[in-house]
Amino acid sequence: MLNHNHAYMPVTTAVIPEKILSRKDEIAANFVHLAEQHLADLMSGQVTKRFHASDFASKLFIHPRHLTTTLKLAINTSVCDYMEERMFAEAKKLLEQTTLSIAEIGERFGYNEPTNFTKFFKSMGGQTPLQYRKKS
Repeated sequence: MLNHNHAYMPVTTAVIPEKILSRKDEIAANFVHLAEQHLADLMSGQVTKRFHASDFASKLFIHPRHLTTTLKLAINTSVCDYMEERMFAEAKKLLEQTTLSIAEIGERFGYNEPTNFTKFFKSMGGQTPLQYRKKS
């Protein structure tokens, strides 16, 4: 039975408070900052292990699922996809601008086996790192 003292308000008119929206953007911005710092640390050799979603989430003091959901809403990507796209972009730069071996470039991104780096690179760009370097 409806209570006639209160107006019925359909769910579709509910507005997400600005505070929640800005928190989503804050989390995304903080993630991007951490991801870029982690990438820089990998490339400089300061760290050798790639972070997973859980590593980023713990640094942001949130649950990994919350991080994943928030990134999808805020920047339409996942932790994994963001990191893979950035690593691929940086690997291409290194192949174009340096004489580092494929193995050395792979090591910079936490790939101890050159074949695993080659598989990653080929899955992202459709060609091996060596093929890419020869074309550049």
